[in-house]
Amino acid sequence: MQNGRRTSVNQTPGLAVTSPGSSMHALSHIRPIRLPPQLYTRAQGVLNPDPFFFHGVDPGFDPMLNRKLGCQGFGASVAAMASFPPQRYHYFLVLDFEATCDKPQIHPQEIIEFPILKLNGRTMEIESTFHTYVQPVVHPQLTPFCTELTGIIQDMVDGQPTLNQVLERVDEWMGKEGLLDPSVKSIFVTCGDWDLKLMLPGQCEYLGLQVPDYFKQWINLKKAYSFAIGTWPKNGLLDMNKGMSLQHIGRPHSGIDDCRNIANIMKTLAHRGFIFKQTSRRI
Repeated sequence: MQNGRRTSVNQTPGLAVTSPGSSMHALSHIRPIRLPPQLYTRAQGVLNPDPFFFHGVDPGFDPMLNRKLGCQGFGASVAAMASFPPQRYHYFLVLDFEATCDKPQIHPQEIIEFPILKLNGRTMEIESTFHTYVQPVVHPQLTPFCTELTGIIQDMVDGQPTLNQVLERVDEWMGKEGLLDPSVKSIFVTCGDWDLKLMLPGQCEYLGLQVPDYFKQWINLKKAYSFAIGTWPKNGLLDMNKGMSLQHIGRPHSGIDDCRNIANIMKTLAHRGFIFKQTSRRI
């Protein structure tokens, strides 16, 4: 498991959609460096005028090139010259579950916080938020360990929608945001594979629920970061923030705060010239 304004939806406690104003960070203060001819040629391969697709070199999956991006400041010079390269997706849907837990671990685990940030693929700014706490049904009483780890207390989950109801509301939100339109390319982003490879499918199987297709492919930010920087973030978000000199946002193991950290790391990588690509899937 690894703030903008909130507006309640249908007056349901714990469920909110936010639409903070977008803004681009000024990068004019960054002095471009002189690039070796070979690297400059490769860099131009990603600056395709098409706003969502590109041809040629894919820096997102070239570890050697991306080490150069991190070590030589190449991404900063590209950002200064031409904002940042277009991404493959119109929207990134940043997700981070929190679930029931204890020591020793309880079974089955159940999702108790379900946040999604809608990140614009061109600006890398947050456009909308889906956020709700979830009522566990198998182990409805949270353990002290769970509350200490996540900051989620019993009152925050009591009376909240069950997972089945939350999945219905996610689908409604996806529709309202235009994310179910087949012409719109979007993909979920998580910090690790646990959320969508194990947690959601496992709980859905236990409850006899179908997993929607849009949850079956995603970007593992840990893998993307390792492609870009050349090192594996053993401690997840804390290592990624430290490696990129970013301040950690909020409380660790708060689902919504973890999503904000993921979005901030993605935005920083994009400004350095990184192109995000699907890393994981579940059939």
